[in-house]
Amino acid sequence: MLWIRFERSGTIGFGQLQGELVVEHGGDLFAGPVATGRTWRLDGVRLRPPCVPGKFIGLWNNFRASAAKQNLALPAEPLYFIKPSTSFATTGEAIRAPAGYDGKVVFEGELGVVIGRRGRDIAPEHAAAHIFGYTVVNDVTAIDVIHRDASFAQWTRAKGCDGFGVFGPAIATGLDPQTLVVRARLEGRERQNYPVSDAIFSPAEVVARISRDMTLEPGDLIAIGTSLGVAPMRAGMTIEVEIEGIGKLVNRYEGVQGDKE
Repeated sequence: MLWIRFERSGTIGFGQLQGELVVEHGGDLFAGPVATGRTWRLDGVRLRPPCVPGKFIGLWNNFRASAAKQNLALPAEPLYFIKPSTSFATTGEAIRAPAGYDGKVVFEGELGVVIGRRGRDIAPEHAAAHIFGYTVVNDVTAIDVIHRDASFAQWTRAKGCDGFGVFGPAIATGLDPQTLVVRARLEGRERQNYPVSDAIFSPAEVVARISRDMTLEPGDLIAIGTSLGVAPMRAGMTIEVEIEGIGKLVNRYEGVQGDKE
């Protein structure tokens, strides 16, 4: 089942995506949504991020192939950062670097885990029950910012710029994440193609581990990290991140805010 969030005539709604038709629902997406009886054509609505996370958490160094390529030790626990709500974007929206930034901006195709039930100190065997579904993530990063100051790694600044938290277009339920494959294409050329099963910490393990540190709430989003193939984008390029069974993010990188091509 695919759930989307949309805007129509200035009003935000949500519903199930059935082919090219949106079956509108009301109530709470995570607590018994009910069909309103209204339907809309997909091409007649504007897609919005499929949920509004209170927390957008992203993992670093969570794939074996990438760790081996970079000669990184496998972490003993999830290593993560948080993106602010002002970074949220979805398919079709332009990606722009902040004004004055003159470094590389990279894409990172990832699987996103959407929390459906509140939990703290979740037991590993119960973690899957707290997952509502899965979405596609492009964790955009101003990569040169991270180590610009030798005394402090600037992960939040590098990954928290406006529009750098791209996810959607839908949340898919009923999937086995271990069967999923993340693909990313830059200007039509495939740059990433890796299995979620290569993750050091599986989605359920990530949920259990992070819940030891902080309460997870419905709508929270956890991007479980990326693997090989991350690359910089140039102004005018189109980046596509796709996971079969969930959907595809398509965004154009437009360079630095205020610049003209």
